[in-house]
Amino acid sequence: MTTHITSHPLDAGDPLAAKRAAFDLPAGVIYLDGNSLGALPAHVPARVEEVVRTQWGTSLIRAWNTHGWVEMQRRIGDRIGRLVGAAPGQIVAGDSTSINLFKVLAAALALRPERKVILSDTGNFPTDLYMAQGLRDLLGQGHELRLVAPEEVADAIDESIAVTMITQVDYRTGRRHDMKDLTARAHAAGAIAIWDLAHSAGAFQVELDACQADFAIGCGYKYLNGGPGAPAFVYVAERHHATAVQPLAGWHGHDAPFAFDLDYRPAHGVDQMKVGTPPVLSMAALEAALEVFDDVDMTALRAKSVSLCELFIREVESRCEGLVLASPRNADQRGSQVSFRFPEGYALMQALIARGVIGDFRAPDIVRFGFTPLYVSHADVIAAVDILADILATRAWDRPEYKTRAKVT
Repeated sequence: MTTHITSHPLDAGDPLAAKRAAFDLPAGVIYLDGNSLGALPAHVPARVEEVVRTQWGTSLIRAWNTHGWVEMQRRIGDRIGRLVGAAPGQIVAGDSTSINLFKVLAAALALRPERKVILSDTGNFPTDLYMAQGLRDLLGQGHELRLVAPEEVADAIDESIAVTMITQVDYRTGRRHDMKDLTARAHAAGAIAIWDLAHSAGAFQVELDACQADFAIGCGYKYLNGGPGAPAFVYVAERHHATAVQPLAGWHGHDAPFAFDLDYRPAHGVDQMKVGTPPVLSMAALEAALEVFDDVDMTALRAKSVSLCELFIREVESRCEGLVLASPRNADQRGSQVSFRFPEGYALMQALIARGVIGDFRAPDIVRFGFTPLYVSHADVIAAVDILADILATRAWDRPEYKTRAKVT
């Protein structure tokens, strides 16, 4: 069903309003799932086609030099750095978030060999926990993955901790950890701080350098709009460049990859975090997508995010009986998403999607809505709640077709 999106007073004077035209958004869709997969920037298809047809098709192997493919990982990394508060030379793009976590977690543990505890929380994204479990078992040195409730992390940091491994924004609830405080606590206890920025980068200004983070990782396909499976990124604070060593010794992480030495010699600085040949087509899509942020004031982005989320919470709580807020009510403690609990959350979300409002579901009972200020308006929020309220009032979600679970939820 096509939705009718009207104007809203809060959209008047929106400094980001023009950015909506930078995205190729389907007609009749209110997209509130940019925290799972960002929308397509309108200029990306042409850029990728140019890379395929002209750079690859015409330049062939010469394109690594003539079109700068070999510098893409650092070039994209510095572009992301502006959004996450990292000075140039500390981020490279490439690989997946999970692989990058493996690298930095191994490097961090090696910096604290006398300690054996990795501290994380039960709200962390499972892949982070899985990678920590796998590395723990692989090392076989008695390491422990210690999990506490998200609100208990600060008090759990003590001198037994080797590494704190925290996702800044909880993927289910949107709860936002205080990076500055937790990093300071980790350092005071002698621990290394790793941050996962999967639901932070591009959603609000992150301050990695200012918060003295040690390592960070993040993905390119959510708020950065790099496309499905877009390359991730990895941050290594400059003060660790001379001492941090990661175990995946791939040839692009070699100090002189085209010397073809038989023995590995790590590259200097963050380049050591490279591994194999980067996926150029995916990198090109991500690099083009990041151009959307070139003239974006991150303070304005955050202000609009808060406004959208606050409006959504007010409207849902006043008009949608049966939904219980799962996100923090205080905007300072929240990322750019709002989650509600509903006993039949999966069916409710499927009914919403059928009506053109796309969010997502997270087990066991959370309906999750991501607010991407670059292309979501306050009018979208009102229209989405109109549909949500109607679905709840008519129990339209209570149909067999909406209760059959798909592989991707």
